[in-house]
Amino acid sequence: MTVDRLATPSVLVERSRLHANIDRMQAAADRRGVRLRPHAKTHKSPAVADWQIARGAVGICCAKLGEAEVFAGAGVADIRLPYPLHPVNAARVVALLDQTRLSFIVDHPDVARGWSQAMTAAGREVDVLVKVDVGFHRCGIDPALPGALEFIRLVASLPGLGLRGLLSHAGQAYHATSADHLKAIAEEEAAILTRLATAAREAGIAIEEVSAGATPPARFSLEQDGLSELRPGNYAYFDRTQVGLGAATLDDCALTVLARVVSAPAADRAILDCGSKTLSNDLARGFSPLPGHGTVFRGAGLPPGRQPDTGLTIERLSEEHATVRVEAGAAPLAPGDLVRVLPNHSCVVSNLVDRVWLVDGPDVIEPLPVAARGRLT
Repeated sequence: MTVDRLATPSVLVERSRLHANIDRMQAAADRRGVRLRPHAKTHKSPAVADWQIARGAVGICCAKLGEAEVFAGAGVADIRLPYPLHPVNAARVVALLDQTRLSFIVDHPDVARGWSQAMTAAGREVDVLVKVDVGFHRCGIDPALPGALEFIRLVASLPGLGLRGLLSHAGQAYHATSADHLKAIAEEEAAILTRLATAAREAGIAIEEVSAGATPPARFSLEQDGLSELRPGNYAYFDRTQVGLGAATLDDCALTVLARVVSAPAADRAILDCGSKTLSNDLARGFSPLPGHGTVFRGAGLPPGRQPDTGLTIERLSEEHATVRVEAGAAPLAPGDLVRVLPNHSCVVSNLVDRVWLVDGPDVIEPLPVAARGRLT
């Protein structure tokens, strides 16, 4: 079957681009001697995780326990949750420990003590990493406070917990204004982590892992000393935001949405059948403004070098409709026309569909179940 025969909207993943992205990031990590642990929240697919691990990834990350349960059930042997789990989930964690090597983060003394009590009561031990706030100000201990080292010492001393090391996420990289800004964020993240790791080691606390993770600064993070692990996720598919932040080119982007024009009520307006339930309402970020809800390519094909139509802007999303503004001078769109849309954020798109279609140019290879979609608990 060819791509143009698929029902619309359909989420498509170009196999050659996906494999090239996986190979490129793995090779870069291997050159630096850094362990690669991809974040699977981007694809939520055991098949894609298997490809990443087969090429050298040490395991994967998951966003939630529900995702981890899917991947553990599919045979993934090493799963990390860079997410603050509460001890109320102890029974699920113990069950997962029978299936996979599991680790997660802690950043609060009461939560750490709660996990210690739960694991001790179960007669088990679980690996944890201390989450460090490197500037995003979401989760993590403040490394500048005097109590940072004492918290690490506390976690290392608690029975039932095995302290693996330190972990961060420089989410502020998504708001970078230039490549130099991205590089500075990566340098600061590594410097904060290595200073804290050095202080902990000098205090007699074993720190085996120093883990950083985000796709936009990954190319600069790989230049830093002191990191043992990198956890990018979006690099498998990429998206419009990553192009805007210089982390990818249009030809690197593996995931697009095949959509059809269902109405053209005016010369300057057309309606696609891919609304917020397919593209999501996420806006794009980049070094310069990226208006609209995706980049539009005319036609069903997406050969290398294909350029988007800059005269088409998806200016509004309803649940089932994407309203496209057709600029003066741009060729009109007619009902029945097919387009490919590069979404602003591919991770959210994955979570909106039960399957994506793996394609090779004009040919459909197979459906790829998004097995961990909707696993939000």
